[in-house]
Amino acid sequence: MLDVSDLHAYYGKSHILHGVNMRVGASEIVSLLGRNGAGRSTTIKAVMGQVDKTGSVRFKGSEIGGLPAYKVARCGLGYVPESREIFPTLTVRQNLLLGQKSTGQKGRWSMEDMFRLFPVLRERAEAPAGVMSGGEQQMLTLCRTLMGDPDLVMIDEPTEGLAPKIVELVARLFDEMKNRGLSILLVEQKLTIALKICQRLYVMGHGQIVFEGTPEALLANEQIRKEWLEV
Repeated sequence: MLDVSDLHAYYGKSHILHGVNMRVGASEIVSLLGRNGAGRSTTIKAVMGQVDKTGSVRFKGSEIGGLPAYKVARCGLGYVPESREIFPTLTVRQNLLLGQKSTGQKGRWSMEDMFRLFPVLRERAEAPAGVMSGGEQQMLTLCRTLMGDPDLVMIDEPTEGLAPKIVELVARLFDEMKNRGLSILLVEQKLTIALKICQRLYVMGHGQIVFEGTPEALLANEQIRKEWLEV
């Protein structure tokens, strides 16, 4: 589904990613782990065409590395940023509609699906999105991305600062996404959450992949956890 090869990324003269190689298969949940500053968010921004980069990014067999972000999204790649980036003066319903596929194209997700998964969005449907709590805005951002009917969704720190009850709702949404055939690349700092929902994972350190394997393999590798993940 997604194949990244020898990816280097830059912020001005700062060289952030140093030859990242990774892949996400069809209907697969893959976690990208690492400490703050390891390069995880930069990796998915590079895939989306939001930072300067070199290397290859292939999606569904086609090279997308040179495309601008809006064309990458049209290829079927969804991106949920850590900053959420809702439209605060628009209603919840309007925010969802902005993510919807073009008129006449029927996707896997409907407005009713979003309201069923997160009932609070139905309750706040006509309210300005800016008055919602941080957790509710995170739900809205996830749902707005799904309204575009992506085949793979890259999600940056979706549970950061959320109450445990909302974290459970987000985890349930991930299960629903997988059941509908979506692939997920999850950037997550909470190790317990990432290990629970993913099938494979990568660990980043200093802009490089330092470990690739299953959750079980990571749990068995104390050296990698101590050096690159644990505080």
